[in-house]
Amino acid sequence: MSPTVHAIHIAPASRLPTRPVASVEAEAGRGLVGDRYHGTRHRHVTVQTLPDLAAAAADLGSPVEPGATRRNITTTEGPLPTRPGERIRIAGVELEVVRIAAPCRLLDDWIGDGARRAMHARGGTVFRLLGSGTIRVGDPVLL
Repeated sequence: MSPTVHAIHIAPASRLPTRPVASVEAEAGRGLVGDRYHGTRHRHVTVQTLPDLAAAAADLGSPVEPGATRRNITTTEGPLPTRPGERIRIAGVELEVVRIAAPCRLLDDWIGDGARRAMHARGGTVFRLLGSGTIRVGDPVLL
């Protein structure tokens, strides 16, 4: 079965909690409209997978909710590409890998002690947007 978008989260500014949305507008070269990284040069969108969250939760001993990690898009399956230049497509919107996403320092405060360590090597991938369009929960993800 092909992966799909499980959840979408955006935050209007740094250090503010993310909020779930059913859909988001992606703008090529700019990012997700309404998100703190919209308009940045390269860090347009972050993507993580449910299996990585489940593995982190098992290590941590408590649930890790998609929005708590501050990543924008959570997919139902993986693995995600991690090498710069590799690409995926979500609902017709092309994304290009910039780098692996490092777990945020805020995770221990927001999820619990040890969350940052549990998310190590499971923090997802940072992408730049090469295309524009609407991304919705349930959309297919082509890896």
